[in-house]
Amino acid sequence: MSGKDCFTRREFLETATTLAIAGGTATAQTNSNDQIPQRPLGRTGLKVSALGLGGYHLGSARDSNEARRIVDLAIDSGVTFFDNAWEYHEGASEEWMGAALEGKRNRVVLMTKVCTHGRDKQTAMRMLEESLKRLRTDHLDVWQIHEVIYHNDPDMIFKPNGAAEALTLAKQQGKVRFVGFTGHKDPEIHLKMLSHEFPFDTVQMPLNCLDTGFRSFEQHVLPELNRRGIAALGMKSMGGSGEIVRHGVATAEEALRYAMSLPVAVTISGMESIDVLKQNLEVARKFQPLSESQMKSLRDRCRLHGSDGRFELFKTTKKYDGDLGREQHEFPTLAELPL
Repeated sequence: MSGKDCFTRREFLETATTLAIAGGTATAQTNSNDQIPQRPLGRTGLKVSALGLGGYHLGSARDSNEARRIVDLAIDSGVTFFDNAWEYHEGASEEWMGAALEGKRNRVVLMTKVCTHGRDKQTAMRMLEESLKRLRTDHLDVWQIHEVIYHNDPDMIFKPNGAAEALTLAKQQGKVRFVGFTGHKDPEIHLKMLSHEFPFDTVQMPLNCLDTGFRSFEQHVLPELNRRGIAALGMKSMGGSGEIVRHGVATAEEALRYAMSLPVAVTISGMESIDVLKQNLEVARKFQPLSESQMKSLRDRCRLHGSDGRFELFKTTKKYDGDLGREQHEFPTLAELPL
């Protein structure tokens, strides 16, 4: 990573402070009315809830009725940002979310992701139509390129007739309001995407209390997004599948509160049950951002566990990499990999 791509901790704090003064980050907000804080979605003009509902885990709910109950309670509780992707549970996540949002679509900022994994613009546009049909809407608020996790992904996305052209076309057609990309593997890949100077509105990435110790998105990507006015969408606040909590590195409240205290627009959390949703709602409703000294203390406490990616398996293994991406990159399936 080149020197100009890497921000120092001081530069990060200066960027965060500047944005906080403008009213755009957790560090400028307190929550005294038992409501989920609302934050600007970058420069889009939209505001979103600081806690977002993850689409993958919604598709892991017991059944579609449970998924509907989760969506209903989330909306009634003030959650306004809804995440999804074309390939989650082979389309079931989008279908369940679309059914649950009928009559409530205008109460949420709806995002899904296109899963071309290097395929052409036409494939992306076909996927967009399928996502719109499943989600029962005529437009998306945010459309992102999913799983930019291979080092040649940016080259494939920005090649002629690539997925980047689909983002532009979808906006021109009025089917998508804002566009972005997501990934979880390496901050260098995110910075390579940004180096193309494409007008991204959002970027999604893993942000948690372990991240600063290994391939840090918080240190290397987040300051650049804030500098450009691009909305940062945080994910994997507890390690992807709760590794941070299950291994006793931090409590669920500590992990979620840390992630929400960063200068991000929204922290997207997987909530596959009413119980998990209620747990996260409790944190969001009484949310007070951690001070810089509190965040440093938590990072220091987690330093050993965060030094090698052992509990951020999305960075170090193929466990979290989707089957379609593997196929397009001619990578072995999970079943074919050695134990």
